[in-house]
Amino acid sequence: MAGGTRNVVVVGGGLCGGNAALELKRLEPDAHVTLISSEAHLPYQRPPLSKGFLRGTEPFDAAFVAPRAEYERLGIDLILGTTVAKLEPEQKQIRLQGDEVVPYDRVLIATGGRKRHLQFPGADREGVFDLRTVEDSERIKAAARAGRRVVVIGLGFIGCEVAASLRTLGLEVTAIDPGQVPLVRVLGPEVGGVIAELHRSRGVQLVMGDGVDRLEGRERVERVVTKSGRQFDCDFVVAGIGIDPEVDLLRAAGARISNGVEVDAYCRTSLPGVYAAGDIADHDHPVFGRIRVEHYNNAEKQGRAAAASLLDRGVPYDYVHSFWSDQFDQTLEYVGFASAWDSITVEGSLRDRDFIVRYLRGDKLLAAAAMGRGGDPESEEPSELKNIANQIRGRRVVT
Repeated sequence: MAGGTRNVVVVGGGLCGGNAALELKRLEPDAHVTLISSEAHLPYQRPPLSKGFLRGTEPFDAAFVAPRAEYERLGIDLILGTTVAKLEPEQKQIRLQGDEVVPYDRVLIATGGRKRHLQFPGADREGVFDLRTVEDSERIKAAARAGRRVVVIGLGFIGCEVAASLRTLGLEVTAIDPGQVPLVRVLGPEVGGVIAELHRSRGVQLVMGDGVDRLEGRERVERVVTKSGRQFDCDFVVAGIGIDPEVDLLRAAGARISNGVEVDAYCRTSLPGVYAAGDIADHDHPVFGRIRVEHYNNAEKQGRAAAASLLDRGVPYDYVHSFWSDQFDQTLEYVGFASAWDSITVEGSLRDRDFIVRYLRGDKLLAAAAMGRGGDPESEEPSELKNIANQIRGRRVVT
């Protein structure tokens, strides 16, 4: 950081905030770094919550971004289980609940997302769960006994992964989504159809093209009634209907907000000395334009990029986004970013779950999804998806 005291505060104890705090101290050992988190746990990764941790095959501490000893070795101050009440950029301070004040020279906001809650009648009954925190996952795990009936509402990535995990545990799973196939807005009907057939082949009952009207029961939820009038008895419900970016602090402080908080290529918000990264950041990307991405790889990499920028060592963040999803024994890999496309090409076989699908707008390659081939685009090993990422990286902004 050029001049002044190197006093940096990171607000947010998820993957992005944890990685940023660690990177700050590794880049600048003399910096004073404080990490503030509303959760009482060390920063942790969320993907296991819908997969290995939920199924009981991975312990929670395996999801930590780093063990406590690493924060202690680097000299990072941890303020856990504490809510930030106010960001005061003119005074360069954070006001905690209880009115304690934490000063800063620069601050990174990495507060992630808050889960959306069901708004249907009956959604406040016992036995209705959603998933964002480890406590949420533990509640679902406690209810997930073999032979029980569960209805999963929403078939985005979290809903699909939860449905697969619960079916693997021996539950009778019904999943409801208004889309034609799971993940249709992200993957299109062709790849979404592959996901649908994967779930059906493993015994998941998919109810597509229908929405939920209400949840019925006495004190606990006992059935889900759809808009078309279909009824599904259940022992519990899990909602996977997405998140909203947690930008209240930044909005109240006067930051420019659109689809999240607007940041430039160096993760700087419109407020002086205030940076943002991860799920909340609507970042200016040199290839895709202004986008906000809610995936693990972005949280990890943008947290580190923001740390370098906070220390005036950053470069424009131009990561070609990628993510993966594990469902049953299949892994879907994706690289690039496509909210809309004109056409696709298919290499391999959708039926055999052995394919690379490329998404194009005109003659421009936007993204690719692969199953059974393509390789991990984040691996050091050469792969077709890594080649595709390099092709995407070589072009200008799509308008």
